[in-house]
Parts: sequence; C-alpha cells; structure tokens
Amino acid sequence: MKKIILTAMLFAGLISCGRFNNTAIDGTKDLRIVSLSKHLTEFSFALGKGHNIIGVDWSSTYPDSAKLIKPVGYHRALNPEGIISLTPDLVIHSNDIGPETVLPQIEKAGLKAKAFGNANTVDSAKLLLKELGAFFGVSAKADSLCTLMDAGIANASTALKAITIKDTPSVMIIHFGRASNVFFVMSGRKGVGDQLIKLAGAKVAHYDAKGARQISAEAIAEANPDIIIATDFGYDQMGSMDKFITGVPGVALTKAGKNKRILRFEEHDLTYYGPRTGENIISLMHLFYPTTNATK
Repeated sequence: MKKIILTAMLFAGLISCGRFNNTAIDGTKDLRIVSLSKHLTEFSFALGKGHNIIGVDWSSTYPDSAKLIKPVGYHRALNPEGIISLTPDLVIHSNDIGPETVLPQIEKAGLKAKAFGNANTVDSAKLLLKELGAFFGVSAKADSLCTLMDAGIANASTALKAITIKDTPSVMIIHFGRASNVFFVMSGRKGVGDQLIKLAGAKVAHYDAKGARQISAEAIAEANPDIIIATDFGYDQMGSMDKFITGVPGVALTKAGKNKRILRFEEHDLTYYGPRTGENIISLMHLFYPTTNATK
C-alpha cells in the first residue's frame, strides 16, 4: 500500500514539474504567450491577439508594439532562463529555434510549447494564418487576412506591369546575423527575399560562395550587384551608408557601392509572406525604380 501511495506521489510530482506536459491549451482564452518567431508575432497581432504576447525574440519587430515587449534573446541563440522567468502559459515557435537544448529545458521547467508552420510561400502563409485563426478562435479574421494578402500581391503585380523597365538591376541582400555576429548574403538561396526581388521587377545577383554564412569580399565583388539591400539591424549598426560601404567587405568594389545604391529595408519584410507582402513588394519597386509612379 505504501509503495502504491509513493508511486502516485512521484507521478503527481512529475506532472507538477512539467515532466508530463500533455495538457491541451485553449487558445480562445487570454493567455500569457512568448513568441519566438517574428512571423508568428506579426500574425498574432494581425489576428487581434497581440495583447496576449508578453515576450518575443529579438527579430520580432513588427508591429511597433512588439518592440515594447520584453525580449528573450535571438531565436537561434536563446537563453531558457529568460523565457522561464516570464512564466508564460504558452511558448509558440516555428521549429527554427536554438540551441537544441532550449525546448527540452523550458518544457522540463513546466512550460507548454506549441509549434506552428512557416510562411515561406503564399500558400504556407495562408495555412499558417488559418491555423493560428482556428487556435485563437478567430477563423473569420484569418480568412479576411488571407484575402487581403491575395489582393495586395495582385495589386503589386498590376503596378509592376505599368512600369517601363529598360535595364533590370541585379540585387543582393546583405544581412547581419546576430546569432553568429557576422554579415552574410541572404539572397541567392531561392528564399523569400529572392522571390520578393523578382516580384518587384529586379533580378537576384549571383553570389558564388557555396552557401557560406560569413561574407566573402571576393564573391561580393564578383557578383557586382547594381543594388544592395541592407537589412535594418546591420545597416543601423554601421551608422550610415558610407560606413556600410567602406565597412562591409567587398561592398565598395561593387556598382552598388560606387553608385551609393545601398537600400535599408526591414528584415521582417524580406523573410516571410503575410498580409503586408503586397505593400512590401511595391516599396521595393519604388526603391528599385524611384522615378516610377507605381501605386502605393
């Protein structure tokens, strides 16, 4: 009898400390949520659930309200203590967080985590909006956002057709990775950034660096892009366009550097699709072709 009681007490203790973390989460209720993916943060706000978010990763910078929320670190280099200290009801992520030990550690501490999809294509973005909408109990709102995204992208396509393009510029995206603390080329890997460059009427500069994370000055110079998009954190860290040109290896040797065609653009607008994608494409279009009258 004593053995049975002891076993029951041990089982209860394991449940209380989160060892068996299988309790379903009701997303329709107000929850304290930590979001570890920038697109999940934006989509949660768009669905009217931003007030539930109490912690975000550093890359969650849209909308502006997200910048006022407690940061818990960069999503690929997280410290579990920062997440645990906020005592959230739920941690949401997209299976792209690191290091690998973070998720087991926060679950061991009794926190519940839920993975959602990515938004690397229009279709996956729609699926994610619908998935989040169903979870939060706002499916109609999610459907409206999907319709808005389709309309925005269609509007951008119409705007591009209205532009007379004589010389299509080659474009490269240079990003500063806060996990590795180095600049690297984000374009040339057929990701969302490349797709948006093409949708805005330009072409992706060929960068032959075998997928290296750290920037190669020689490969940058050889690619010789007409335009370089610098994501916001890296550009701001350098302090000015001139300092970016002289401070980032290889940039000064390119046509973009010589002609001072370095364009600052928000990282979150280049890495996933969402309700604002059409607007982002038109913004790129205006930067690539500043004399056009493409509709905003």
